[in-house]
This record gives sequence, structure tokens and C-alpha cells, in this order.
Amino acid sequence: MNVKIDTKEKFTVIKPEVSIIPAIMTEDLGEMLLAYLKQPVPHIVLNLSCVELIDSVALEKIAAVQQEFYEQNCSFIVCGMVENVEKAFDDNDLLEVMNVTPTESEAWDIVQMEEIERELMSDFDEEPS
Repeated sequence: MNVKIDTKEKFTVIKPEVSIIPAIMTEDLGEMLLAYLKQPVPHIVLNLSCVELIDSVALEKIAAVQQEFYEQNCSFIVCGMVENVEKAFDDNDLLEVMNVTPTESEAWDIVQMEEIERELMSDFDEEPS
């Protein structure tokens, strides 16, 4: 799969440069995204603005990957969905459980807010009893 990767200080933007994500690409997409959990800066913004159609298997994989990121205390935001893709997530009852923003800029804001939240929670956990 052809993707554009833009590494920032606090996160990495991954933008598939394909118009269709079929089921056959699902495993490769999942492996590529999950590999970022082992990076020094594991937070991901998945920009789907080029994607016009996406298979339901791929939708479920993206939702599962996002859940894995949050279980590992890492951010994973999906942004830039065109109407067809957003409708596909919604039709599969995944839109409500995902962290989605209309723009990449808003996704950046969420990553930064979640980073602050993690720092605050870490400080709270370290306080003596």
C-alpha cells in the first residue's frame, strides 16, 4: 500500500495514498500501524482523505488497531474521512467508538490533549498515600 508518512515531534501522520482499501490490504495496513507501538513516539494520526472506498474488514481492523493503541496508552486518531468512508464506519457501528476528527489539525490537538492527560494521570498515580 502506498502511504505518505510525516513524522512530527509528538506523533506520526500516516496517509494512505490510495482511493480504495480492499480487504486484501487489511493485514498489511494493520501490521504497519501496530508497528508504531514500538516506536519512541507511538502516537498516530491516520489521515484517510484520499480514501474513497473501504472494505468492512478494513474498517474493523482500523477500529481494532485504534483500540490496541488506547490499551497501550497511546493516541490513535482518524481524520479527513470523505462522506462515503465516514458512512461506512457509521453503517458498521464503528464511528461512535472511534476517535475521529474532520481535519488533521484537530487530530493534532487531540493527540496533544491526550498527552497532557496522560502526564496528569501519571502525576496523580505517583502521589504518596
